[in-house]
Amino acid sequence: MKTILITGGTGFIGNHLCRSLLNNGHRIICVDNNSTGHLSNISDCFNDPNFTFIDYDITLPIKITENIDIIFHLACPASPPAYQKDPIKTLDTCFLGTKNILELAKNKNARILLTSTSEVYGDPNISPQNEEYRGNVNPIGIRACYDEGKRIAETLMFEYHRVHNVDIRVVRIFNTYGPNMDPNDGRVVSNFINQCIRNENITIYGDGSQTRSFCYVSDLVEGLIKMMDTPNISGPINLGNPMEWTIKKLAETVKNMTNSKSELIYLPLPSDDPLQRKPDIFKANSILNWYPKVDINEGLMSTIKYFSNLI
Repeated sequence: MKTILITGGTGFIGNHLCRSLLNNGHRIICVDNNSTGHLSNISDCFNDPNFTFIDYDITLPIKITENIDIIFHLACPASPPAYQKDPIKTLDTCFLGTKNILELAKNKNARILLTSTSEVYGDPNISPQNEEYRGNVNPIGIRACYDEGKRIAETLMFEYHRVHNVDIRVVRIFNTYGPNMDPNDGRVVSNFINQCIRNENITIYGDGSQTRSFCYVSDLVEGLIKMMDTPNISGPINLGNPMEWTIKKLAETVKNMTNSKSELIYLPLPSDDPLQRKPDIFKANSILNWYPKVDINEGLMSTIKYFSNLI
């Protein structure tokens, strides 16, 4: 049994990670201020004696009295409406929050993993995006609080590794979906499913030809754990599904799977919205022996069932 601290543990990916690690016999300390997460996501975990929840804002220095072996650092708003709602707070979370958690990792001699994002690649000029690509990010755009925030978080991780010899892991997460997504997070999968269930118009921004790659949450969690458990690898490593989908095709697929009467409508593309997302996962496959297993139709059906039960 290891003692594992998870920041952002009440969020979408965090709650699945908490549950998986609890089931593997570890002691979990979940830290979150529930700014975008929900306690209902981890309600079943409270019955486990090996689970502790701490309501805390990591932009403030944090002290934990007990020993910690591992830290998964997930805390940060991740959907555009959430991180654009308070962009300065998003930047604080990325920089001050990451620095505070790195100080904790240094003091506890704990291995720490940062969940970075494919958004560090910006609107990419190459496809698929590999870890050596340095990105095409607008540093003053409306998405920069998150894009540049995660880039500086990665920099902090590697400087703590170089200066303080902190044992770090950095992963870059591509679009992830599944049960326990926030139905109001404004992401494309949750938007399309909710609109189809309600027979509302399906809103497509741009002409729908832009692409994304969708990874089911259980596959992503497996990748995070494998990355943490693999010795002598700092990253960054991409985690995502390399199967590329156009937004229009996703909308049509969700509409068919829900037998919806919804109609597709087209709205202007938001500023700095990337036109293409496709991860190169050669490193994840060769180093971690990781590859996504869940077929998108299976994953979408599971997610549709989850959202249907909320209505």
